[in-house]
Amino acid sequence: MTDRSLYVSSAGVRRRGWTDAMVRELLGLPDVQGRDPRRYAPAPVRLYLLARVEAVERTPEFAAASAALMEAPRGAAVGVLAVNRRSAVLAAIRAAPIEVPRLPAAELERRAVRHRHLMTARGPGAAPGRKGVPAPGGSLVRWQVGYLRQALARYGTLLDGLYGDTGRHEAERLLRRRLYEAIAAAYPALAGECARRIALGSA
Repeated sequence: MTDRSLYVSSAGVRRRGWTDAMVRELLGLPDVQGRDPRRYAPAPVRLYLLARVEAVERTPEFAAASAALMEAPRGAAVGVLAVNRRSAVLAAIRAAPIEVPRLPAAELERRAVRHRHLMTARGPGAAPGRKGVPAPGGSLVRWQVGYLRQALARYGTLLDGLYGDTGRHEAERLLRRRLYEAIAAAYPALAGECARRIALGSA
């Protein structure tokens, strides 16, 4: 069940001073969308992660968009929003706090191995890293980084404001770097693999 205290509704965003155009151009798609099972409503529930909303609100791009809406005709203001969207998303990615799960070494290894075997087809015989069979040299570190990267997949919502935008690749690179840097800070033993993935542009 979604913890509503972590999210703000479309109406709540508007009460914070956003217009529909600002939501569309600076926030993009909702983080949670669906029907409220507790009551009938003709429109689906749309919730935005509060931390993401607040991160965008702290950016110069949000301030500029707000000022443009106050001072310019509607058409011109929407044009300003479109120009600022890429910069706003990049700023939000830079500002967003990245929370990496902190696990004991043995638990991280166990989860990494399990994740690896869920992601790959199992061949005949004992699989590496299972039932006492050690993982090939260096594989365990790669698997651990891969598991942690998947655990941070929710931060992909920071890219929602750039659907179909030419600046999406730049934003993806920035987010990828931030995520791997956060993993390296939380687990120094994995820093080398994180740096390798950043250099290669690996997901």
